[in-house]
Amino acid sequence: MAAHRTRILIADDQREVREALRLLFKGEGIDAASVDSPRAALDALKKERFEAALIDLNYARDTTSGAEGLELLRDVRKLDAELPVIVMTAWGTIDLAVEAMRLGAGDFIEKPWDNQRLMSVIRNQLALADSRGEAARLKRENEILRGDGDEPFIAESAAMKSVLAQLDRVAPTDANVLILGENGTGKGVVARRLHARSQRAGKPLVKVNMGGIPESVFEAEMFGHVRGAFTDAKTDRIGRFELADGGSLFMDEIANIPPAQQPKLLRVLEDGELERVGSSRTLKVDVRLISATNADLGAEIARGAFRRDLLFRLNTVELRLPPLRERDEDIALLAEAFLAHFRKRYQRETLHFAPSALQALRSYAWPGNVRELSHAVERAVLMLDGDTLDDAALNLKPEATHALSGAAALAASGSMTVDEAEEQLVRGALERTGGNIQRAATLLGLSRPSLYRRMEKYGIE
Repeated sequence: MAAHRTRILIADDQREVREALRLLFKGEGIDAASVDSPRAALDALKKERFEAALIDLNYARDTTSGAEGLELLRDVRKLDAELPVIVMTAWGTIDLAVEAMRLGAGDFIEKPWDNQRLMSVIRNQLALADSRGEAARLKRENEILRGDGDEPFIAESAAMKSVLAQLDRVAPTDANVLILGENGTGKGVVARRLHARSQRAGKPLVKVNMGGIPESVFEAEMFGHVRGAFTDAKTDRIGRFELADGGSLFMDEIANIPPAQQPKLLRVLEDGELERVGSSRTLKVDVRLISATNADLGAEIARGAFRRDLLFRLNTVELRLPPLRERDEDIALLAEAFLAHFRKRYQRETLHFAPSALQALRSYAWPGNVRELSHAVERAVLMLDGDTLDDAALNLKPEATHALSGAAALAASGSMTVDEAEEQLVRGALERTGGNIQRAATLLGLSRPSLYRRMEKYGIE
């Protein structure tokens, strides 16, 4: 798909001016559409998308006062409050410039214009618009992430009561926290609760999936970049650390940070200092780190995939979340909470669990943990015709077994080591799913990266 080209609307009643500007913009890689009147400008803005508008202040009705252009500016602002608008006139005065800026113009250019100055103004306005758009998008994301920290947090089991006590004790501090646990145990929920109960609760909680960042753009995503730092760097952009300044940065899947990038991350954690890509200016940030992983970081350190000194910076406090199979007292309570939520979402207010469903929930191994439980209840709500949700409606697969617990069970028989048993389980899951990595990972209760690591460990192609 071709990249979107910047498109600017030119509004001026002089044909030679419109043509000169069009040719200037073409040479700068910018598309331009031109119109000769305020009415035509408004019609164009209603029909097409533009990144900016360059409008003259004087037209046929009045060639010196700027009144027509100011009226057009007011109308443009009613149509689009965020569109960068640069006004231009051969009859400029300080009062006219001030009034244009008051009405929402981004800048003011006098005719005859200087090409270099005009292009500088255009680029600055486009960059400001991009920054505002990015800030608005990230603000929306952060508001969703921040929440209020009052999501259902069921902790009646002894294992979870211990975690909750640790969480509430460490939350008000600025200590970095490392959350450990299998996939689906609720690491994201714990991260949000930590932030919501901290002194930083009024500031952003910024989440980044470390396994989802390509190594080629890791620094730009985490530390930001300046315009021109690389081919696609059209504007300045702040990174995740700057965005989280004063708040918390939640780095999920922390074990997936590429080894070559770990020293760069360590420097920021040690000094609170960073440079955007392409800039030599050092910036200070004040960020609380919350990290999470389902990996065995000790094993990752042993094989040279994770730095020991980086782990020491991340795990001032460790919170280990127990798998759902170790939380017997919580399973039915969680299921009831999920059922109440999905009853409301799907307008199925009369749904209820049969005793056989609750028994099935308690008997199942839950390789996908709390996340799998939520999905199982939602699926049953969607597929059920009646009002009673029984064990058949849940459609749980008893053969699904978590790789590590299954391996331990096999090893306990004395017939093989844990590694041999784990390899057998991984190979068996791949065979049963026809080599489908995602399905095999789900069957084993692992993430895709975790499964890939085990395949590499055992030489499985």
